Amino acid sequence: MTLTPYASSPVFDEQSLPEKLRNEHRTKDGAWGLLRVLTGEVRLIFTEPHREILVTPDNPASIAPMATHYVVPLGKMSLQVEFYRAEPVLDDVATSEPTDG
Repeated sequence: MTLTPYASSPVFDEQSLPEKLRNEHRTKDGAWGLLRVLTGEVRLIFTEPHREILVTPDNPASIAPMATHYVVPLGKMSLQVEFYRAEPVLDDVATSEPTDG
């Protein structure tokens, strides 16, 4: 079963990415996020427990409800966040693995 997002953010680039997303924040209770990088790459950093994921066009990352996190652009990039009421299933993409950091 393919889930449909109930909302999506605008597309942001390295200059328009809001400070709110660059600083610690969290999704609402019951809201799953799916970070999709359209071009370039970003580092998605979860704070507790600390975990870093390199997010690329081929490697989107899900964000659990209430998970504190922030985004660090790595050069030129564009991204969009989709919001779901259940955990999005990532078909035909690599799974997000933590990186040493």
